[in-house]
Amino acid sequence: MVGLTSAAGLVGFLSEPDTELQIFALSKLNDEINSLWTEVAGSVGEIEALYEDEAFPERELAALVAAKVYYNLQEYNESMVFALGAGKLFNLDNEGEFEDTIISKCVDTYIALSAMFNPATPASTANQAPPQLTTAFPSTTNGATSTSAGLASPTTPFSQSTLPSRSLLSRQDSSATFDPSLPGGGNAGVPGAHPSPLILQRGIQKQLHTVIEQLFERCYKEGRYSQVVGIAIEARNLEKLRQAILRASNDQAKDTSVSREDSTDVGKDLMEYVLEICMGVVQERGLRNEILRLILDLLNDIPAPEYFSIAKCIVYLNESTMASDLLRRLVNKADPKSLAVAYQIAFDMYDNSTQEFLRKVRSNLPSAPPPASETAGISGIDRDNEPADASQSLLQDSNNTNDIVTSINGASEKLAPSSPEEQKAFDSIGEILQGTKTIELDLEFLYRNNHTDKNILNKIKDSLEARNSIFHTAVSLANAFMHAGTTNDRFFRDNLEWLGKAVNWSKFTATAALGVIHRGNLGQGQKLLEPYLPKDRIEGTNTGSAYSQGGSLYALGLIYANHEALALDLIRGHFKRATEEVVQHGGALGLGVAGMATGDQGIYEDLKNVLYADSALNGEAVGIAMGLIMLGTGNFQALEDMIQYAHETQHEKIVRGLALGMALIMYGRQETADELVNGLLDDPDPILRYGGIQTLALAYCGTGSNKAVRKLLHVAVSDVSDDVRRIAVMSLGFILFRKPNSVPRMVELLSESYNPHVRYGAAMALGISCAGTGLDEAIDLLEPMIKDPTDFVRQGALISLSMIMVQQNEAMNPKVGMIRKILQKAIGDRHEDAMTKFGSAVSLGIIDAGGRNCTISLQTQTGNLNMAGIVGMAVFTQYWYWFPLTHFLSLSFTPTSVIALDQDLEVPSFKFHSATRPSLFDYPPEQEAKVEDAPEKVKTAVLSTTAQAKRRAQKKEKQQRRESMDIDHTPTTPKVGINEDKMDTDESALKTDGEKPESAEKEAEDSKTTAAPEGLRKKMEKEKVGCELENMSRVLPAQLKFISFPDGRYEPVKKPTGGVILVIDNKPSESKNLMELKARKNTKPAAAPQTLQDRINDVYNLENNRSGAAGVEASGAVAGAGVLNAMDEDGEGAEEADVPREFDYHSDNEGEE
Repeated sequence: MVGLTSAAGLVGFLSEPDTELQIFALSKLNDEINSLWTEVAGSVGEIEALYEDEAFPERELAALVAAKVYYNLQEYNESMVFALGAGKLFNLDNEGEFEDTIISKCVDTYIALSAMFNPATPASTANQAPPQLTTAFPSTTNGATSTSAGLASPTTPFSQSTLPSRSLLSRQDSSATFDPSLPGGGNAGVPGAHPSPLILQRGIQKQLHTVIEQLFERCYKEGRYSQVVGIAIEARNLEKLRQAILRASNDQAKDTSVSREDSTDVGKDLMEYVLEICMGVVQERGLRNEILRLILDLLNDIPAPEYFSIAKCIVYLNESTMASDLLRRLVNKADPKSLAVAYQIAFDMYDNSTQEFLRKVRSNLPSAPPPASETAGISGIDRDNEPADASQSLLQDSNNTNDIVTSINGASEKLAPSSPEEQKAFDSIGEILQGTKTIELDLEFLYRNNHTDKNILNKIKDSLEARNSIFHTAVSLANAFMHAGTTNDRFFRDNLEWLGKAVNWSKFTATAALGVIHRGNLGQGQKLLEPYLPKDRIEGTNTGSAYSQGGSLYALGLIYANHEALALDLIRGHFKRATEEVVQHGGALGLGVAGMATGDQGIYEDLKNVLYADSALNGEAVGIAMGLIMLGTGNFQALEDMIQYAHETQHEKIVRGLALGMALIMYGRQETADELVNGLLDDPDPILRYGGIQTLALAYCGTGSNKAVRKLLHVAVSDVSDDVRRIAVMSLGFILFRKPNSVPRMVELLSESYNPHVRYGAAMALGISCAGTGLDEAIDLLEPMIKDPTDFVRQGALISLSMIMVQQNEAMNPKVGMIRKILQKAIGDRHEDAMTKFGSAVSLGIIDAGGRNCTISLQTQTGNLNMAGIVGMAVFTQYWYWFPLTHFLSLSFTPTSVIALDQDLEVPSFKFHSATRPSLFDYPPEQEAKVEDAPEKVKTAVLSTTAQAKRRAQKKEKQQRRESMDIDHTPTTPKVGINEDKMDTDESALKTDGEKPESAEKEAEDSKTTAAPEGLRKKMEKEKVGCELENMSRVLPAQLKFISFPDGRYEPVKKPTGGVILVIDNKPSESKNLMELKARKNTKPAAAPQTLQDRINDVYNLENNRSGAAGVEASGAVAGAGVLNAMDEDGEGAEEADVPREFDYHSDNEGEE
């Protein structure tokens, strides 16, 4: 049947009084509306009149036709309203563009309405209102637009629009100001912020909910539970979220068609999906906390709860009592699997929690009296004076009535273990939560697998002049990063002459490098640094250099970084007794690193007392240390003190340290930090505005917050201070490091800015966000910046490239070889600037971090924020002002390992399988030691008379041979164009040496470079896919998905995520082979001598009598003590020289006047 070609007749029927004709016209128009809508559009008012006429029998048909007409007119809000009025005639099961569009519009409107009536709940509403900073930051009275107005705008919980960028639904609708594509129209919960949408005006909310329920039911039947979960979270409808999760579990339980062995746990997978959305997409902390508490309720109702998901929620909510109760319940089950799960949760808690949280969990565990060592480690710390604000948890809502909370409240009283086995288990959990077990295993891994290329380090040392302080510091930093955590300090012992050239702050940095090298060496750290630590001053004796003493306290803090128990009291005692500013400087940094996030009020007061001395030298370090101690606590009293003193002092270094300290206090606080950010950004002092940007970056780190990104981009192009603009661009890396692919596109234009500070910030943002990824887009942006005309931009580009390329080989990224050559070439180039050479040296240390066994990661193996890594990276960026802060980058180094432990917490010797070719994730090849070339021979000059004599002799000899032989010779053609007057050279000596011309050498080098990837490709093709790896081997993050445990004896309790993995021994009756921990055995240092001569003698004796690597590695710190503790040549502590007398300056024209 041929379709209609004109709608004129049918449109005429609509105005007829006969109802049958009207129904007939609507029916025909409904079938042919897609081709006739242009003619019907003028009569859409008549169709609407039929729909509004309650006496008309086919109102729903009229509504459907009107909906299709408005759809073709791209009036989607009107179309949706009439489609909902069509009732059952609007069939969701029809697959068409019209139906899909209306369904999408309904979902968007449902989300908007639900979010509008369920506004965001701030995370702090459950707590008491925090004190306000109005005294420090008065509001503006002139009515001018605030520079931080963007932070005051309401936010949505998601980082992108709910609609695709090319969808028709994302176009601007000029007919309505209400945008249902955003939750709450972009103003959720703000009364009067927007007019009532058409859904509310027409009163068809019931029909909308009916359509949504039908849509949800269809998703349930098709098993698309995740779609319902996404809509429920975006609409802030937690009841729908609960319903979806329970429905998934119930449907799986009722499904008998699939066997339990073949089926996947839908409820478990859906719970993991909700957790992923909650932690990675939802930006509002209040909504996130509500969802996490809902998940805890649901997990408690599951017969076989997913303990790892429960632990993840507990850690984020900062519920220490829940954590201790969860561990207690697992231990009480008394089966090997539950015990292994408890140990694994304890390891995960240590990786993802603060020291304050872990201390509370340990205190709530059932235990006997603590060991003497632990008591000695924390006895001197004042915990009683700790303020409520400092220990304020993220959420203290006690209104939950679920079973898990009930059990927690019932178990709040500390119980004693019921058996020796339980006592042993709780002691082991306490040791794990204290961090000693994880640190010991990481140290063992780095010690065993150290692949540092000493040839590169020696080349750096030989290429840079040691008497230049900046170059000496660069070599110290490169050595520290290359050997971070390996305990291998042999470089110091082998280069005592170079080490002796360190003076003043380069000596401070070199001593602190020992802390990076021995980081985690908890058992021997204090003994290693004993020769360097400050000693009581005795008249007539040399107590050593103050710079090495201050550096030793800094090093001690780095060894025990984020581990308060063993060294905090020692550092605190030296800090309080110190009188030299340099020693106080190092002690403050050591206190901050070791006592990170403890919230210790006593240490804070000690630091504040030194701050009030108003010394620029130690004030900067003290300001940073105050922020580190109160890290993430949001302590408003501390903020008030720091803001007030920042306005009072005249020293820029102190203000800069306090600005960073305030940012550290607001770490992870998100909306709570907005007031402080607003006040700092409105301050006329550019250093405090600089601190405001840092506060914004650390408060919203890893969230991908839209409002934070908008604010940073605005400041990056508008602030008058180059420093503020630089840190604003750089901070994009902290906000977006969980979405590294989005950063290159965002900073692409900024990397070409006319302002070199903005270009430097763009380079560092790429390095921070894309660290360890080898992202090609980031490398493409950084490569042109290597040749930037500004030296510090080149420096930032080289450092960022090394951060991105860490642990990359040519199989993973073919450009890594070229980048390594660029770094080495920059060091050896005598025409290169000092700042670029410094960046190259540091970059070579970063790219081979931790013996090529560490990556740079700002999030943990389980996906949470890596607090120590983020803080270390944030303080590292301040090397721009103070080189010793560069050592903080070592806090971001994360060992890439798989370390399997059995339920006895022992390291079994077995192999696991990697389903990849061995060379794909192999170590980069070591650089060949280049043999020194022999001196190039100069061409011998030949006099013209000598050349003529030779030619005559050769001519005479040829003539004699010709006469003696009766043969015909072909006459030779003389060469044309040769200058006879040119002095000849003797080429014979050069040819005999076999030297190649310069062009030939260059061609050979190019061919070697291009042949390397080709040879690697051929090698990989010949390799067999799959290899066996020993326990405690290097496993890169990209390699984890290929790891499996085919050995039937050991089975992991969870999917391997890197780091420590608990395995269950399925054959406990059989004997097991254990791995010997070599680091614990081989890092015992020699006793520190007391005099310089004793130290030198001890070094030589150790050289002659050592019996292995242990003596060699232990001797590095001891050998360096004699050099670094020596007094500087400038007479440290001596009287200062007299001020030069005034002199008169006579100009040339003075006599003419």
